[in-house]
Amino acid sequence: RPGWRGTTPSYGGGRGVRAGDRLVIGAVRRGGPWPAVLAVTAIMGAAGELAIPYLIGRTVDALVARQAGGTPWLALCACAVAAVMLCESLGVWARGASGAHAAATLRSGLLRHVLGTGPAATRRFPEGELVTRAGLNAEEVGRAPETVTSALALLVPTAGALVALTLIAPVLTLTLGAGIVLIVLVLRGFLRTTTAIAGGYQEVQGEIAARLVDAMDGARTIAAAGTAAQEAGRVLAPLPGLRAHGMELWRANASAAVRSGLVVPLLEVAVLAVGGFMLAAGDLTIGELYAAARYAVFGAALSTALGHVSGLARARAAAERVSAVLDLTPVAHGTRTLPPGPGTVEFRDVAANGLAVGDLTLPGGSVTAVVGRSGAGKSLLAAMAGRLTDPERGTVLLDGVPLDELTGEELRRAIGYAFERPVLVGETIGDAIAPDPVPGRVAEAAGAACADAFVRRLPLGYATPLRDAPMSGGERQRIGLARAFAQGERLLVLDDATSSLDTVTERQVGRALTTDHHGRTRLIAAHRLATAARADQVVWLEDGTVRACGPHHVLWQDPAYRAVFQGDAT
Repeated sequence: RPGWRGTTPSYGGGRGVRAGDRLVIGAVRRGGPWPAVLAVTAIMGAAGELAIPYLIGRTVDALVARQAGGTPWLALCACAVAAVMLCESLGVWARGASGAHAAATLRSGLLRHVLGTGPAATRRFPEGELVTRAGLNAEEVGRAPETVTSALALLVPTAGALVALTLIAPVLTLTLGAGIVLIVLVLRGFLRTTTAIAGGYQEVQGEIAARLVDAMDGARTIAAAGTAAQEAGRVLAPLPGLRAHGMELWRANASAAVRSGLVVPLLEVAVLAVGGFMLAAGDLTIGELYAAARYAVFGAALSTALGHVSGLARARAAAERVSAVLDLTPVAHGTRTLPPGPGTVEFRDVAANGLAVGDLTLPGGSVTAVVGRSGAGKSLLAAMAGRLTDPERGTVLLDGVPLDELTGEELRRAIGYAFERPVLVGETIGDAIAPDPVPGRVAEAAGAACADAFVRRLPLGYATPLRDAPMSGGERQRIGLARAFAQGERLLVLDDATSSLDTVTERQVGRALTTDHHGRTRLIAAHRLATAARADQVVWLEDGTVRACGPHHVLWQDPAYRAVFQGDAT
């Protein structure tokens, strides 16, 4: 999946390690200028290190022969060492900058993608998993520019050493090449093994995070039940698996280190032995033998890539997890806008997730209550009306336009949505109601939701930061209602959005809904008898279908309908 998709960077696609590899490559490509800086400093540093043995060899030969030209060679040695130190310093700085830039870019794109996917993201992944993948795993992928560049940079001294030894004595090149092949095989096996183990380690991390988020969400229930110890045990239950994966990683590192560690000294001894025979035969000078020994060390530099390969393995495993989130299909919007209209909502042959709505019309400006027992599908019908989910079959229209053909901006401007437990977003209470308010709309919406009075009692009123405004469940629900009132221009969808209100406030909000002077269509997933009684029509759901639709007083004649509200004393 090349390029960018909308405003979200398309780092990967497909499944498996291939998707992770594409994401790693994308992170390197979009790492800003820093990977280029890393590559330049690595290559220049490697070139300097390659030059040092040659310069030292020439210096040694000049000094042994008591030639007058030894001093310039010594000065060149000092310059080469200084250049290597400068490249190392710049490389350290560029590594940190590249990792931060790549991780921030990926995390930002991933967040936009998750938010663009909507509720489908949390249906596919628990909240703790999403946090882990967008946080820890994205940071691991962000280290890809450093690990890839550093690993590739080790090829420079290896290739340079082979060339240099060829110039000195081709037979030495054959000796070094055989050892390099062994080192490459060790690294290849290590990368494959470590990627698999790192993936398992990260999976367990995500599982622990998901359990922890669930526990924090139910912290009050845990405290009230006195089950903190049991819950802590449940959250930490996967720890033995995490330890097992950690031990596997340690063993894999140790095993690869031992194998490469055995190859390197044997390789150096072999080069020195061959070079020694050539020196005795007069085919090499002392300086050339020294240079050959140093180039043998440089040629075996790939053996020091274990750390970089381990980082690359973690990045690949993390990228596979991140790409699974990027594989989620975001909500697609159309290009149409709404014509003038009263806000008429039409369900045409609609069905989704076991709920068959069929054909249903909500007249423009009317109040429709959706009732039914728990699990009947009230929230699902409300979600389809507000396009928080799409039907599996059929079409939902607003003033004659299918919802999926509207632009995202037009959709959210036309429909206001309030939930049972709203999440308030923004810096201040005013922002939580309307980020870009029309003058006077915030106070008007808050007044309709019976929130204006308690907001004005706060020190800074609507400018009070959310973090400094502790609110009860009912107060938060009123702010959520105000947000829906301020946003929806044609349709208000309330999914059990008055359940936390006291009876008096609920009646006040109910009157505001039934006497809305803007003339908006209102759809209310209702549990209270009074809400159904105030509605213009009631949609009665039972056994996954619309059992009946009509005025409350007509449906009330059916004992089965009355049984839906059994125990409601309102």
